[in-house]
Amino acid sequence: MIPLLNDPQFNYVSPADRAFVQAFDDALTRLGYGCGGAIGEGYCWGRHMLIYRKLGVKSQNVYARIYLREGDIVLRLFLNGIDKHAAFIEHAPAHITEVFTGPFGDCQHCHNQKADGSCLFRKSYTLGGRLIEKCNGNTFWFFQPTLACLPDYLALFTAFYPPRRRKPAKAAAPLSD
Repeated sequence: MIPLLNDPQFNYVSPADRAFVQAFDDALTRLGYGCGGAIGEGYCWGRHMLIYRKLGVKSQNVYARIYLREGDIVLRLFLNGIDKHAAFIEHAPAHITEVFTGPFGDCQHCHNQKADGSCLFRKSYTLGGRLIEKCNGNTFWFFQPTLACLPDYLALFTAFYPPRRRKPAKAAAPLSD
């Protein structure tokens, strides 16, 4: 990842942000996820972005993104089944819980809401006894992530996507004479 980030087009990314991207990339690679060694266009989220998918599978589900923006970066995790992980989130450090409970991304019941009140773009979950509704387009963004908080981000990621345990190889049957 470092050779890519050393390209002059990424001079706007600070050394601290480069260090975070490298450490996050290394950690996710060890967990079996990667960005394919590519940094793509950022579209409306930033100048560039890294998109993390599970390595070695046909599925193209996105698990995380890092948006490279002027002056900062944003880590975005794609998480589902929040209620199943409520205890973990409620006991996580404040910089983790704030993303789930704070006002950023709150659902405004916009034009996407159907007459029956449903919305394909809404994430609803309960934390601390409070129903929370977030717009799926603005969920789970960690602004200005730091190396100091990387273990917390990884703990959250692995709570939702636990590393697969490999089944031990079967012992070979003894050869009979």
